Amino acid sequence: MKRRTKIVGLVTAVLLLGIVALLSTMRDGFSAHDEPTAIERTLARTMRHWAAPSDLRGRKNPIPLTPEVLAEARAHFADHCAVCHGNDGKGEGGMGKQMYPKTPDMTRAATQQLSDGELFSIIENGVRLTGMPGFGSGTAESAAGSWTLVHFIRHLPKLTPEEIAEMEKLNPKSPEEWQAMQQEEAFLAGGEAAPPPTHETEPHHHR
Repeated sequence: MKRRTKIVGLVTAVLLLGIVALLSTMRDGFSAHDEPTAIERTLARTMRHWAAPSDLRGRKNPIPLTPEVLAEARAHFADHCAVCHGNDGKGEGGMGKQMYPKTPDMTRAATQQLSDGELFSIIENGVRLTGMPGFGSGTAESAAGSWTLVHFIRHLPKLTPEEIAEMEKLNPKSPEEWQAMQQEEAFLAGGEAAPPPTHETEPHHHR
């Protein structure tokens, strides 16, 4: 009887907190600029854990870690993932800080303590109710790419300034950023900087 009373009390408390949160949201509206509440943070972490199927949670990375694999994953992360997570994986240098919930700092224990299989599942399948999409296509090639990214995520706490500088060159760039980078490289090489683009010489981009 006492145990049942405790359970009923706990459920009632959770419902009351939910009602209070709902009323507050209805009054103030939804905004991605707000800081997530403790309940939302807990739910987000729980969703991230349960996003992985049970048969994947205990899986070890099947791809051996080599310098070549790490370099491939680093380049892939710079080109595809850094726009949200930042090159260092901390989520402060990309669009992730504008999301709700914000992208996690993957150098911290909350991510590093996830199993290889959980990280793989998050990359392949995404996480519902967050900004994390699923990048997997169900092919062996896709799976191999995701497993290599798991290696890079493990490496994030040990990322060096030299690696970050290399990744910055691989980040997606606008035409203006490409031109600025080429001018800088030409100047450092002792050559002449490329002339600024005109409407006639500016490259056309297919939509």
